[in-house]
Amino acid sequence: MGDMEQAVCMLDHFDKIQKLPDPIPGCPNFRRVPGFKVYCCGQPTLEGFEKALEKVCGTTYPKDGPIIWFNMRQEPDVYVNGQPICARPPNKIGEYAELGAITRDIVKEQETKFLGECEGRKSVNGGKLKVVDINKKQSEIEVKELKSLSQAIEGLKEKFPGLVHWRVPVCNSAAPLETDFDIMVNTLVGTSINTPVIINDQVGLSRATSACVVACLFKEFQISASYEGLIETVPGLNATVLKTDKYVMDQTKDALFRGEFEVVKELVAKMKDGVAAKNNADKIIDLNGTKKTGGTGIKQLRENIAESKLSYEIMDDAAQAFLKSKIMDNIHKYFYLIVFAGYMREAAVAAREVIEAEKKAAVALPASGKCSIPAKDLTVPRTFKAFMDENSWMREHIDTGKGNLQWERDIPPAALSNLEGLAAKDFKGNLGQIIHDIYQTAHLMFNDMPQGDHKKRAKYRFASKTLMRILPEANRKEVEGLIEKGSMTLDLYEILGTCTWIKPQ
Repeated sequence: MGDMEQAVCMLDHFDKIQKLPDPIPGCPNFRRVPGFKVYCCGQPTLEGFEKALEKVCGTTYPKDGPIIWFNMRQEPDVYVNGQPICARPPNKIGEYAELGAITRDIVKEQETKFLGECEGRKSVNGGKLKVVDINKKQSEIEVKELKSLSQAIEGLKEKFPGLVHWRVPVCNSAAPLETDFDIMVNTLVGTSINTPVIINDQVGLSRATSACVVACLFKEFQISASYEGLIETVPGLNATVLKTDKYVMDQTKDALFRGEFEVVKELVAKMKDGVAAKNNADKIIDLNGTKKTGGTGIKQLRENIAESKLSYEIMDDAAQAFLKSKIMDNIHKYFYLIVFAGYMREAAVAAREVIEAEKKAAVALPASGKCSIPAKDLTVPRTFKAFMDENSWMREHIDTGKGNLQWERDIPPAALSNLEGLAAKDFKGNLGQIIHDIYQTAHLMFNDMPQGDHKKRAKYRFASKTLMRILPEANRKEVEGLIEKGSMTLDLYEILGTCTWIKPQ
């Protein structure tokens, strides 16, 4: 975060932060993952914290029972009059801070410094604190109460003694570090299947959703290791959730939406139990997505990748560079979630195999002889980082393969040959036919896209780039020079105008 004296006090909440219906006041985008006691939300107010915990506990779960809360944010937080305010670098207002490899201890230290800085600013400003919103609009708040996030959590523990709050600071753009996966696993080991897990980031979208997938995969490990043989035998047990191996991706979806990227297909082919691991991860990702995939309303990871890839085709070069980075980062996340699913599946098998012979009799079901191991007795044989060390090829594979996508649609060779022939024979004389054939080709190439502006822009950009590709050399050099100078853009009509206008004598 750098020098806290330079930090800006940014309001965490803003207009239109709520994306889901039926909100909990003060707790943006709160939702439960269907089939799991795993919950997701944005940074709550002090009131929102309590309302969320009341919702999670309901009327039956004891308030002194374990409640695990993971905070995936990197920025330090304070509470002013019960409202969350974070420290942001001045150049990161209205966007994610992306502070790099920040640890829990670093965030805690920065939180203390940020609280002190806010106290100091309040004192020299007549008890008021200057803040900005996501749109960089400045205002002042009369400070009646000022607390750090840690102090707020300690206050909540008076009513919810079982609350355990863990900071796992994660960059929004990247997958959690291998050690971040281990922090979550180590925190959850020894808890029961019914232990509530709540996860937040600022808004309750990207980082929190990815962490929810991790938490659900751990719950699946508990179910698989603890209750083998109980599926469809115990009233009330969610058999649908348990049957992850029977999950089949809807094959009518586009390959992008199915997550069938080359780097992932190669992983699945090479990884032990790869197909089952991807199925497991995909089912949990779907449950953390929109209602059409069985979730509660937030767009899931594969959809984000696919839609970003479709948008890529219609963007200008600068926007394409940004989207390309975003797509590769999300593929990196997806890859790691599949690998983690494989790690958890392996851990479930190992957990069942290590039960001592004399103990096995005590936990075996009389009818089947299969084991029912108490979740609190479950352990994992090694850390996720150790698992990745043993399978280091996976790291190399994702680092080199996440960009292995067909970023631009290739024009069919026959269509390109036809256009090049027309241009070489008589560019200006054949221009009408050239434009007709370019658009006819575009119509066929983008036929899979739904009608609308998205498709029109994709076809138009394709037409512009294809025309540039077949321009006579002299024309092409002239256009490239003008584009480089900023005198024109890669626009179909600008290119046509430059190549066809009659220069004054």
